[in-house]
Amino acid sequence: MKIAVTGANSSVGLNLMTHVSGESELSIIPAVRSARALATLPVASQVDANIISYQDVDEMANLFTGASCIVHLAGILIEGKGSTYASSNIAATEAVVNAARRAEIKHLVFISVVGASLDSPNAYFRSKALAEKVVEESEISATIIRTPILLGPNTAGARSLVGSATKSRAKLLGGGRYFMRPLDVDDLSKAILQSCKRQAKGVAVHELAGPDSISYCDLVRQVAKLLGKDVVIGTIPIWSAKLVAAISSRLKGGGISPTVIDVITMDEVVQSNADVDIGIALTPLKETLEKILTVRKPS
Repeated sequence: MKIAVTGANSSVGLNLMTHVSGESELSIIPAVRSARALATLPVASQVDANIISYQDVDEMANLFTGASCIVHLAGILIEGKGSTYASSNIAATEAVVNAARRAEIKHLVFISVVGASLDSPNAYFRSKALAEKVVEESEISATIIRTPILLGPNTAGARSLVGSATKSRAKLLGGGRYFMRPLDVDDLSKAILQSCKRQAKGVAVHELAGPDSISYCDLVRQVAKLLGKDVVIGTIPIWSAKLVAAISSRLKGGGISPTVIDVITMDEVVQSNADVDIGIALTPLKETLEKILTVRKPS
C-alpha cells in the first residue's frame, strides 16, 4: 500500500514514517513545501519525498496518483504573515481534496483537533471545522481524527512540558489549572495506519485522546517528579497574557495571539474515545512521559 502524507515534516509526519518503516508492505510519499523541510525527512527505500505547492492542484494530483490513501497533516495553530487559518487550514485542505479527486484516491485521513466546531467563537477551531466540512463533502471516503495535545519525543507539547518541569519555578497560564487528555504520538500514528488499511466507507469522525485526564499543572509536577526535581507553580493571568498577545501579534503580523491562548487553555473534553473503534490500545500517560524523558537524557 502506498500512502501520501502532507505536512510530512511535522512531528506527527516524522513519527508516522518510523511506523511505516517497520512494515515492509507499506510505502510513503511524504509531501512538504520547501527544500529546507525536505532535508529533514528520512532517506529510505520506502520513502519517496517531494516538494509540493498547495496552489498547484495538478502537480499534487500527479504526485498522489498511485497512492491508495492520503493523510492530510498540514495546518497551523499559530498564524504568520504568510500563513493564515484561511490559507493553511481551509484552502490547503480544499486543494488536497481536489487533487485527491483527480488522482482517484480511495480514502482520506484528516487530522483535526478536539474542540473543532463551526459554532466555535475561536477562529482556529472554526477553521478546523470548516476543513472537516471540506473533507466530509469531498465524496471520497474519509476518516477524520480529532486529537488533543500530542506528547512524544520531539513534539512541541513535550518540549514545552519538559521546559516548565525543569525550572525551580514555572509560571503557567492560569496556573495550569485547565485539563487535558494527552495522546501519545505513537498511538496517533497507529490510528492513522489502521484507518489507511481499513478504508471504511463513508465519513467517520473520531475523537481520539489519551487514557488519562490531568490538569496541566499536575502534569508539570509529574514530569518534575520523574526528573527528581521540585517545581513551584506560579500563575500568569490569562487576561494579561491575552492582552500582551493581542498587541504583539498585531505588531508582528502573527505569532501567539489571544486565539492561540484560548486553544492552549481550553479544557480538553472527549465525549466518546475512539481507541476501540479504530482498533488501537492507548499508551498510559506515565509510559509516554518516561519515553519522552528517556530520549531526552543522553543530551
